[in-house]
Amino acid sequence: MRFLFIALTLVLTSSSAFSKGVNVYGLGIYDVKFDGSEDNQTSDFRYERRFDKSIFEIGPNEDNFFFLKPFLGFEYTGDSASYFLAGIFIEDNLGQLFQGETSGLSFIPSFGLGFYDDGDGKNLGNDLQFRTTLELNYKFENHNRIGLSLGHISNANLGDKNPGVEIISLSYQIPY
Repeated sequence: MRFLFIALTLVLTSSSAFSKGVNVYGLGIYDVKFDGSEDNQTSDFRYERRFDKSIFEIGPNEDNFFFLKPFLGFEYTGDSASYFLAGIFIEDNLGQLFQGETSGLSFIPSFGLGFYDDGDGKNLGNDLQFRTTLELNYKFENHNRIGLSLGHISNANLGDKNPGVEIISLSYQIPY
């Protein structure tokens, strides 16, 4: 499975069809539980390459809410857990959505799946894991962005156990 993600990464990053997008560098807290029950809380380092090329479009061209775009990512925790993933995201400008005028604020939900190795960290019950993330970000005049996200990683009950983890992350994003 690792070979598949490495091969997919090389193909997508070398393709001219995916020559525009955003590099996302994130730092967060891994295994955040809002009820205070976290037992493996540690740091989370994240890198994503979000491609600007739509792979699937639904709806009118003037509303970009239904343009599904691909991303590739990697997460690494302070407990040596690693997660390689690929997925899709939607980017919606909140000003355009609510006021009809483009603003610096965007909402970006994403969904991905990938290979998880728990290292010395939390055992998530399976090598195959799914991640859903909700992000708000702000675009500066130089087109760099800063974002705040909440993510959840889970094996969707494919393993014997499914403890899942939540991640709160702050990111800095640079277009390429």
